[in-house]
Amino acid sequence: MNLSALILKLAGWKVIDTEPDYPKCVICVAPHTSNWDFIIGKLAYSAIGRRAQFLMKKSWFFFPLGPIFRAMGGIPVDRSGKSVSMVDTIVKKFRETDRLAIAITPEGTRKRVDKWRTGFLQIAIQANVACVLAAIDFKTKHASVARTYFPTGDVEADMRAIKDYYSQFTGKHPENFTTD
Repeated sequence: MNLSALILKLAGWKVIDTEPDYPKCVICVAPHTSNWDFIIGKLAYSAIGRRAQFLMKKSWFFFPLGPIFRAMGGIPVDRSGKSVSMVDTIVKKFRETDRLAIAITPEGTRKRVDKWRTGFLQIAIQANVACVLAAIDFKTKHASVARTYFPTGDVEADMRAIKDYYSQFTGKHPENFTTD
């Protein structure tokens, strides 16, 4: 048992992993209603012996946190302008490497949102990689990597199927999570 697994066990969390360790994948993580999601998610993925990069708001990358987040796999996202497409940037990363797992929260924020962002699907489609569905369920204290979804290209249908899957999970702040 590694340190991450021990920390989660002591905190009463169980990690469920039924999916292959894909060399390249987008990890869709939901619900995202608290900063604790990041901590639980990083620990859970490490507990199963895997490493993933993650997207995070650029404003969090100040000293001394910036170097720490980068060392943990953080990729700063500048949402102030549209000069460079984040989808194109990540797809290019997939094409240039033999191994890349990147965690993305489709809600894009910890606040309640009715319309999830579709960039994670666009990345999976354009990079031709699996979309692994990871969930952090505060009701059961389970962090799971228990479903792989291969996007069809019909973003609306794909998003409905993914939201249907996530409807069974409860975020730390349930009022901030919706799959409707």
